[in-house]
Amino acid sequence: MSPTRVFVARLAGCSVFDPAGDKVGRVRDVLVVYRSTQSPRVVGFIVEVPGRRRVFLSIGRITSIGSGQIITTGLINLRRFEQRGGEVRVIAEMLGRKVTLADGSSTAIIEDVAIEETGPGEWAVSELFLRRPKTSASPFAKGQTTFAKWNDVRENVTAGEAQSATHLLATYEDLLPADLANALLDLPEQRMLEVAEELSDERLADVLEEMPESEQVGILNKLDDDRAATVLDQMQPDDAADLIAQLDEERGEALLDLMQPEEAEDVRMLLLFAPDTAGGLMTTEPIIVSSDATVAEGLALIRRHELAPALGAAICVTLPPYESPTGRFLGMVHFQRMLRYPPGERLGTLLDQQLEPVNASASAAEVARILATYDLVSVPVVDDNHRLVGVVTIDDVLDYLLPDDWRSHDDEPTPAPFVAVETRPQPIIQSGRRPANGSSH
Repeated sequence: MSPTRVFVARLAGCSVFDPAGDKVGRVRDVLVVYRSTQSPRVVGFIVEVPGRRRVFLSIGRITSIGSGQIITTGLINLRRFEQRGGEVRVIAEMLGRKVTLADGSSTAIIEDVAIEETGPGEWAVSELFLRRPKTSASPFAKGQTTFAKWNDVRENVTAGEAQSATHLLATYEDLLPADLANALLDLPEQRMLEVAEELSDERLADVLEEMPESEQVGILNKLDDDRAATVLDQMQPDDAADLIAQLDEERGEALLDLMQPEEAEDVRMLLLFAPDTAGGLMTTEPIIVSSDATVAEGLALIRRHELAPALGAAICVTLPPYESPTGRFLGMVHFQRMLRYPPGERLGTLLDQQLEPVNASASAAEVARILATYDLVSVPVVDDNHRLVGVVTIDDVLDYLLPDDWRSHDDEPTPAPFVAVETRPQPIIQSGRRPANGSSH
């Protein structure tokens, strides 16, 4: 029987099952260690288990790889994964890397890596799938592809040159922003910055909104002012305001000057409020209509794909003008109520008479009590003249109430009945490189 060989890029996102057929997680990367005379040895997988926790799954605990799934013995170490010295992530750190063919004929980019079973419970890198530089100036042309053994290439990274993140991004394409943010936070800092540089402005904005403030600031500080301002334009105004508030005053003001005037105006207004008030928590972009708008018009506005679910749960009705700060606030109409009435019904007749708005100076605790007491997902915020200035959504309040490091909180979960805890072995590194101090698990 021929040895089992699989390509790593195809394993990204594959389900991991225990022997009973219960799903325990998804593959996010493959971990290898370099060896002096042989191709890199596979030591295990990085697996995402429920709760978006990344854990290590030893290659010795895997009984089958193939057909889009991985079967394990059921033994998984539930401690959060931390990369050790000498370990290399194939998807995050090898794909997109430049190499030179050993005969000196050409350079190439690693597009995929094949791993092969070399013995019971032992896997190693067998082949590289490479793409040579394109020879045509046409934007549609692609370089020739080829396969090469590990010993037939050598790494060719120019000092100071950033490793391409194109192929890594391809494996993250289908991830939700929160999951992508989590994946980036697991990368080495330099690699995270490289990937962030290659994300589109809109995608990077979505990801930054899901990151802790320290990482937000770190990434934004690596961007030039023009791109940083463009990314801030794409963010929700309340998230952009929170981020700018963490920057030094000079750069924050410079970025505000470069932002689109309408977006900058909303952010400047939010910066006037203390962070623990309704004004500091709110978003300035709710759905706002006149009392003469119909149910059909309201539902059409809610259907916009870019609208956050919490903002689509209700529509605000005001007197003109219809951009915050608006005319006098009249009330809210809940999405569920609109579904009970014919398309031509005027929204002004469907206002929730029981829901009172909060003043922008109201405390975050008061807003949280109102949302909890009346089972709401959003509450309108008005100024002293009863003009609508924004809404506070349930996710805004949760962000405020949870610990600052909740996105990377590392409380140990209770192991599922079918998941035992194993001790992760120290990988054997035969290349002569030693693990970094303090990197043991």
